[in-house]
Amino acid sequence: VQLQASGGGLVQAGGSLRLSCVASGRTFGNNAVGWFRRAPGKEREFVATISWRGERIMYADSVKGRFAISRDSAAVYLQMNNLKPEDTAVYYCASALGPYGGSSEERYRYWGQGTLVTVSS
Repeated sequence: VQLQASGGGLVQAGGSLRLSCVASGRTFGNNAVGWFRRAPGKEREFVATISWRGERIMYADSVKGRFAISRDSAAVYLQMNNLKPEDTAVYYCASALGPYGGSSEERYRYWGQGTLVTVSS
């Protein structure tokens, strides 16, 4: 399974972006999908995850109320609103080992290549 993340770009603080993640070769199946990010000089961190049927969603405290994860049969999305300079990072999508992902990277098997989000102040 190969994942492809897209939708990144340069945006001013307070702006919005929508990231998309698609799986090539097969669908996401009955697996949760998560978004993670790596800011410059920092370790990769959890952002959000959605269960295979979409009934369980979890966010990092730093993005609650600003980001929204969703999925349909084609892709998983991350709607990012009220972006801040500290949201600048490479964003990765990942497919979990089962229907529920959680915040730990160890629960995710397949990773996309990442898409860069840059928020200017």
